Amino acid sequence: MAARLPSWAWVTGLTAGATAAVVALAVQADHGPHPTAAVARPGASASAGAHASTAPKHSAPPALPAASGQGRRIVYSVGEKRVWTVDATGKATGSFTVWPGTVNPEPGRYSITDRKQSLKGSDGVEIEHIMYFDRVSGVFIAFSNALDGSSPPPANGQKLGGIRLHKEDGAALWSFGVKGTTVAVVG
Repeated sequence: MAARLPSWAWVTGLTAGATAAVVALAVQADHGPHPTAAVARPGASASAGAHASTAPKHSAPPALPAASGQGRRIVYSVGEKRVWTVDATGKATGSFTVWPGTVNPEPGRYSITDRKQSLKGSDGVEIEHIMYFDRVSGVFIAFSNALDGSSPPPANGQKLGGIRLHKEDGAALWSFGVKGTTVAVVG
């Protein structure tokens, strides 16, 4: 007849086994694939947007446009539909794809003139992290992101100046773009 183990021994054994399994899984996860981006950016996880195809990709972003100025700034390329954050040394610290509105700013140098935490956009969507930097034919031009992380709806002939970002990117740009920050717009 086999000796019977006390109940505390069973609990100790099960606890040790569970701990070993968790450690093994943690080690395995630590050595698993880690997507990297060429430019580090806070909160670079996939967006919870309305369209799966609109989630940010972790591939290397295009290089910072050469004629985008000097010093700390936000660079917005209308043609590439992309924004970069640039530190005081001229190094790009983040890069994000955007959905431009139907009204675009002209190439040039601007600065953030006003910031609003949240409001309803002219397209009827609740938006946040709004940073205004220009006005074209009565239409305000601003960076923002939808509260729900979705892409903007079709314009249906509306004149819209909102330059929308993915939710995480909007938060990162908001942290970077204080009032007075230079915005360099390139073609």
